Amino acid sequence: MSERLSTRPVLMTVGPWKPITLEAYTTRIAEVDVRAEVSGNLDAKLSAAITLTSSFTGIIDVQIKSPAGDVVASERLNVNGSKGANFEKSFAGGEVELWYPVGYGKQPLYSLNLSLLDQENNQLDEKKHRTAFRRVRVVEEPLENSAGLSWLFEINNIRIFCGGSNWIPADSFLTTTAERTYEYRVTESRYRDWLELMVAGNQNMVRVWGGGIYEHDDFYNICDEIGLLVWQDFMFGCGQYPAYDSFVESVAEESIQNVKRLRHHPSVVIFAGNNEDYQVAESFGLQLDYSDETSDFRDTTFPARYIYERVLPKAVAEHSDIHYHRGSPYSGHGKPTTDRTYGDIHQWNVWHGSQEPWHNWDILAGRFVSEFGMQGYPNVRTVNYWLGGNTAEAFPQSRTMTNHNKADGFERRLELYLVENFKHSFDLESYVYYTQVMQAETLASAYRLWRRNWKGRGKEYTSGALVWQINDCWPVTSWAIVDYFLRPKPAFFTVARELRPYTVGMTRKEVQTFPDETSAAEFQITTVLEIWGTNSTLAEKKATLEVTAFELDSEWTEKWSKEVDLAPNASTELYKGDLPGQPVRTKKSEIPRTIIVSARILDSEGSVLGRYSNWPEPFKFIHFPSVEAVGLKVTVEEDGETVRLETKKPIKGIVLDVEGEEDVKWSDQAVDLVPGDPQTVRARGLNGRAVKVRFLGDGTA
Repeated sequence: MSERLSTRPVLMTVGPWKPITLEAYTTRIAEVDVRAEVSGNLDAKLSAAITLTSSFTGIIDVQIKSPAGDVVASERLNVNGSKGANFEKSFAGGEVELWYPVGYGKQPLYSLNLSLLDQENNQLDEKKHRTAFRRVRVVEEPLENSAGLSWLFEINNIRIFCGGSNWIPADSFLTTTAERTYEYRVTESRYRDWLELMVAGNQNMVRVWGGGIYEHDDFYNICDEIGLLVWQDFMFGCGQYPAYDSFVESVAEESIQNVKRLRHHPSVVIFAGNNEDYQVAESFGLQLDYSDETSDFRDTTFPARYIYERVLPKAVAEHSDIHYHRGSPYSGHGKPTTDRTYGDIHQWNVWHGSQEPWHNWDILAGRFVSEFGMQGYPNVRTVNYWLGGNTAEAFPQSRTMTNHNKADGFERRLELYLVENFKHSFDLESYVYYTQVMQAETLASAYRLWRRNWKGRGKEYTSGALVWQINDCWPVTSWAIVDYFLRPKPAFFTVARELRPYTVGMTRKEVQTFPDETSAAEFQITTVLEIWGTNSTLAEKKATLEVTAFELDSEWTEKWSKEVDLAPNASTELYKGDLPGQPVRTKKSEIPRTIIVSARILDSEGSVLGRYSNWPEPFKFIHFPSVEAVGLKVTVEEDGETVRLETKKPIKGIVLDVEGEEDVKWSDQAVDLVPGDPQTVRARGLNGRAVKVRFLGDGTA
């Protein structure tokens, strides 16, 4: 790994870590440059530039096979004393199936099969490349009523809101060998479990971070199969690299090799030059004039700019058709990396930086947020694993706990966000719970607010959000939403809910007005509720918006509904008005009523397409009713795996668990529940065990 990753131990590596083979041959196929091109009208062409190791006379037999294995095109290429040949086949629109990201269509994979035959028809070599037909553009266009430009991915003429995660190496020891046990090394099946979990969480993009490795072929093959878009960084991370001749030569060769290895994968849609190196150059005040596009840069204090703006783009352009982006974050257009109106940003002013409240995600938005995050403890079983039975260390501030969090200043940051938002306790299981709910609330809020900014063509104010991070490389407390043992944290589920095809979101904002603009003596505080819906499908959706308000301290409720049209592939504003049941305040000392608003989007048959409950924040100010008054009822149904939840009072942050070391695979966590809207959670592996429940106000803090 090229950077000291702040979630792992520092390990020094040396020597080869991938298989080395010795091959004997007369002539073989040295390289196949496969390009599957799709035009704006969705006609397709597949070309292959075939290079041999030496001059040769014979035949290269070429076949293109469909996903079903049928031959859709073939040709025998005559080679007469040359070192290669070229193949090309065009298809009219509809003749071949197009590859789409998950949620937008199928992932048909075609194969290009090559056989090298001598003059006696003996096969000397063969190559098989799996590829697909898709059109990819990174679009930068002016936006309505906003500075800057859009920055979005368009696949087969469809603009995609990219909701996904950053990926780090999945183990501190990178070797991939079949002899290793499943739990402790990265095998094909472990890659598949991770990536399919992302798809199950409604994610459609994974960013391979520049401080890790170029992943094994299995990783990219699986992404091709399941429709995960891949953002691929080159392996430069959070540093300042030299640009002396021998190093540049090595970088050029490494980049060319990896571009050639990855270019045929339909899932790979972008190469980015580095992770945060421009940002580091800005913070250190290095020589960085963004208006200078012509200098060599190697004699400046930021010599690696030569690599990112000369070496890497040349490797990508000469050996692939994939889009190149100079870094991540990178704004372009002469703007610094913190500019929120161009390119992508890493929004770390929640947790790092200015340590903003997570409620400010809406004003922290960028065109494409390729990193953001919040820490949360892993599953308590993972914590118990690293404690190894040492109960004397089983408290949040212990040495062992500290050793299993490698983020600088994590104690201050965790407690800052906890104390600002929660009344919490410090016993280990409670601390695990509260940090998990904090992470779940933080990340769900980001996706909810940024997806709102995807308002349709010409109004794509935010076009993507990739959380830092999906995975861990060892058992640890980190920003990951799934821990090292593939145990999802509650945040995984809250993110999944915000990335469903249909969602509903709300904000409440206090507005203070002064009748006399020359005096602050008198004022009014009103609470404004805004509601919107999202629809990632390509068809308009007619639905019913159902809104119910509850007062936590009484039996008061108010309910209304209206028919709405959710615009295709966009968010739609549905309501703006006063918060039901909340009186106008004329003093800041007046305590607002504790009003919870539940919104649901229902289809024509009454099925719930999306739901969300908006609570007053910070949660620490809420006087929760007694557990008895809440009336939470948890019922395991006859199948033994369906858990039904219902309540008499609104509940925030339900997390389910069982006794014992054997995991249960829950279908949802961090559930918000209101009266009259029971929910069910699937629980694979419950095996008759009683369900334990945690929630805010459960009496533990």
